[in-house]
Amino acid sequence: MKTTVNLQIPLETLTDAICSLNLEHKRQLLDILEQKIFEEEEKNYKDDDETIAEIEAIRVEYKAGDYLTLDEYLAKNSEQSS
Repeated sequence: MKTTVNLQIPLETLTDAICSLNLEHKRQLLDILEQKIFEEEEKNYKDDDETIAEIEAIRVEYKAGDYLTLDEYLAKNSEQSS
């Protein structure tokens, strides 16, 4: 049987507790938070007409070969910065 405890902790107290953690525990907490945020965003995500149109436009460009690889993009930007 799984027991659930709901706590009301002031944000300042929670922040202080997080700051007191060592680096490894902060990274573990970050992984947990990122996963929970991702799950919530996925649950609430709905494609609107604008998003669907943007995705389709990108697919068309990709099929036409009208894209840069990440390495090409980085090289192009580093040349422009120089």
